[in-house]
Amino acid sequence: QVQLVESGGGLVQAGGSLRLSCAASGSIFSINTMGWYRQAPGKQRELVATITSGGWTNYADSVKGRFTISRDNAKNTVHLQMNSLKPEDTAVYFCTASTSRRYWGQGTQVTVST
Repeated sequence: QVQLVESGGGLVQAGGSLRLSCAASGSIFSINTMGWYRQAPGKQRELVATITSGGWTNYADSVKGRFTISRDNAKNTVHLQMNSLKPEDTAVYFCTASTSRRYWGQGTQVTVST
């Protein structure tokens, strides 16, 4: 079992920045990929970014050049630096960790105002 706890969400004006963090605990030795998904009201959950234990990253086209995912394997944490935020980035952001299955955090709200 893996437990994930997110932090860092909040309210920010368009053009601003936020940094999300996620701490993993439990069976952390078996984690391969970690990442972030988001779900806006009335929409399906979508991929934001992922990072493997070796540091390979993948981003949704909508956030490329604005968001940066990073990972500290020693501290079992993953971060999402979000710059140049847009109102359409407003969503609940979920941290994920994959072993033989995918684990989800409870989510943190990000609201970008105009």
